[in-house]
Amino acid sequence: MIFGRSERGKPPVEPVTLKILVAGGFGVGKTTLVGAVSEIRPLRTEELLTEAGRPVDDLRGVEGKHTTTVAMDFGRITIREGLVLYLFGTPGQERFWFMWDELSAGALGAVVLADTRRLEGCFAAIDYFERRSIPFLVGVNCFDGAPRYPAEDVRRALDLDAGVPLVMCDARDRESVKEVLIGVVEHAMAYTAGRRQAVAT
Repeated sequence: MIFGRSERGKPPVEPVTLKILVAGGFGVGKTTLVGAVSEIRPLRTEELLTEAGRPVDDLRGVEGKHTTTVAMDFGRITIREGLVLYLFGTPGQERFWFMWDELSAGALGAVVLADTRRLEGCFAAIDYFERRSIPFLVGVNCFDGAPRYPAEDVRRALDLDAGVPLVMCDARDRESVKEVLIGVVEHAMAYTAGRRQAVAT
């Protein structure tokens, strides 16, 4: 879609652009999610895992992983005419968490990806967004061969507030990812409206 081109007799329409973060633990599928849905070639900052990183990189459950994001992933998707999301995937390893503050500046909301084989990997992201009052949605990435649990069981295991949406998804599937992104935008807008109403009263 090309923006700025006007229909006959109508002025060009500038799209509304929103920033969404994609966070979660190491190897949970953040790079895959951004790549599955981006309408541009995603910007990736992946490097090969090295022997030096073995003592600090927990590869349980993702033994076949050979690369890791060291800065961010970036992609873009047009949700509908006039609404564009910029997606920023955060690095999952603890030694790169210092970048989260920069990446979260100006974000409308976030998707926290979770893997049922390693739920503890998303605790840091959940805590980060809760502490900063950034609205987020939890997407449980349904890996092949991973145990499947009812959504309410996963919610209890993560100790999520009742107002935090939790959905099952497939980070490889474009339509599944689009539904997750629409969900986080709707949640973030409702969250922001609720906070404004609370301040006004």
